[in-house]
Amino acid sequence: MKSTGHTHPLGLLHSDIAAWNSLRALGDSESVSLVDACLAGTNLAGANLAGVDLAGADLSGADLTDASLTGADLTSAELVGADLARADLTGVIAHDANFTGAYLTRARLRDADLTMAYLTSTFLGYADLAGANLSGAYMTGAYLGDADLSGAILTSAYLAKANLAGANIVTAVLDGADLTEATMPDGTSVD
Repeated sequence: MKSTGHTHPLGLLHSDIAAWNSLRALGDSESVSLVDACLAGTNLAGANLAGVDLAGADLSGADLTDASLTGADLTSAELVGADLARADLTGVIAHDANFTGAYLTRARLRDADLTMAYLTSTFLGYADLAGANLSGAYMTGAYLGDADLSGAILTSAYLAKANLAGANIVTAVLDGADLTEATMPDGTSVD
C-alpha cells in the first residue's frame, strides 16, 4: 500500500477499516504485505484484505466476519478461534495455516489451497469448499454440516470424529482420508 504520508497500513487496519477499504477501492494497494503482522483479536469485520500477503500473520481471535480475503496468502498464518463467518476466502493460499476452533459458517473457500492446514474443531457449517485442496489437512472433530465439498481434494486428510451430516461430497476425492468415527452425509457413522 502506498504511504498516505502519515498512516502505516497496519495502523490503519487497527484503527479505521472504512479508511482502509477506501484506499483499497482507490487502487492504492497494489502490493500490500502484512507478513508476520500481529492482528490477534483485532476487529476486521468487513475488511478488504483481497490479495494481501498475510503469511505468518497472527489473526487469532480476530473478527473477520464478512471480510474479503480472496486470493490472500495465509501460509502458516494463525487464525485460532477467529470468526470468519460469511468471509470470502475464494482462492486463498493457506498452506499449514492454523484455523483450530475458528468459526467459518457460510464462508466461501471455493478453490482455496488448504494443504496441511489445521482445522481441528473448526466450525464449517454451510461453508463453500467446492474445489478446495484439503490434502493432508487436520480436520479432527470439525463440523462440516451442510458444507459443499463437491470436487474438493481430501487426500490423506484427517477427518476422525468430523461431522459431515448433510454435506455435499459428490466428486470429492477422499483417497487415504481418515474417517474414523466421522458422521457421514447420510448420518451414518464410520467405525
